[in-house]
Amino acid sequence: MFLALRELRFARGRFALMGAVVALIAILMVLLSGLSEGLVNDGVSGLKKMPATSFAFQENVSKDAAFSRSLVGAGAVESWKHQPGVADATPFGNALANATTNGGVDIDLALFGVEPGSWLAPRATNGSSVVDEGTVLLSSTAKKAGVELGDVLTVAPAGNTLKVVGFLDGQHTFGHVDVGYVPLRTWQEVRAGVRPGEAVQSRVYEEFTAVAVRAAAGADLDLAAGDTAAGTTSLTLKQSFGASPGFTAETSTLNLIQGFLYAISALVVGAFFTVITIHRRQEVAVLRAMGASTGSLLRDSLAQSLILLLLATGLGVGAGVLLGAALTGTSMPFHLDPQPIAVASAALIALGMVGAATAVLRITRVDPLTALGGNR
Repeated sequence: MFLALRELRFARGRFALMGAVVALIAILMVLLSGLSEGLVNDGVSGLKKMPATSFAFQENVSKDAAFSRSLVGAGAVESWKHQPGVADATPFGNALANATTNGGVDIDLALFGVEPGSWLAPRATNGSSVVDEGTVLLSSTAKKAGVELGDVLTVAPAGNTLKVVGFLDGQHTFGHVDVGYVPLRTWQEVRAGVRPGEAVQSRVYEEFTAVAVRAAAGADLDLAAGDTAAGTTSLTLKQSFGASPGFTAETSTLNLIQGFLYAISALVVGAFFTVITIHRRQEVAVLRAMGASTGSLLRDSLAQSLILLLLATGLGVGAGVLLGAALTGTSMPFHLDPQPIAVASAALIALGMVGAATAVLRITRVDPLTALGGNR
């Protein structure tokens, strides 16, 4: 450690520059992580908070657009209720809609149709739960748009009216718009475009988006067997996230950016320590001539890299968290989660060490006589 600590002390400017680069990469890593988590929450937080184990959609439906293209009937619900390991199954409706409050506030909504009183129906933390037709229970984030308890929403284009009777706790969004829970019959009328006072055909009440399935405690559902019996296509709750509008494209893009960021960090750290290794060639040769083993020299160089990476990454993550805290709660979908930040920090340090290790392997090929000019 003598040579490593000595260089860190006497080449402060050089190592400070490298540390600043690593810290900036760490800041970008934290911000990308927060943006990724924020987009996930903004896209599927409504689904994540549902107590369903899986959703059974229309047979052979496109899995990346299942919520917008699927239609199933009551027979599928009964079939799934009798499958082994299923605690309960209930209809579920999903549709995107535009609405305007009686106060003139425009709001986009993801309407979730559920049977009142079922295990899928949520409880309000402010106001009352959905119990009557023509009512809606909104995500608390809708308050930011100016929607208040007791407001009446007019849904385009048919002009259906929904009274806001309560708000849910926290963020409930789907496809980057606020979720509104409505009774299933109300959802079916809105989806069919039934105008107020208009006669409703019976078939309107026979279709919905999917069957929400809840597994019994400890049960391992055979989704394939259930699909065969019910004539459906099932997705687990987590798999259904990919059917949210834009979810797959957004997450894959951010994951690609993060992957390039990790690769860049390894290359930057590796290039820096390659230059450092070349500059310290004569010092290493002296140590080799004095009997220092290759292993000790490698440990010395890697310890220097680890100290730099730990300090720089720690400073960068701290600065990134402070910046992220300032962004949380703004219009930008941003959410700081300790676990992905910790994983990303560990990956940054590990990849930096890989880059440094690749560079300092030059030490094993240093010939003391040649490095000291003994061949002249």
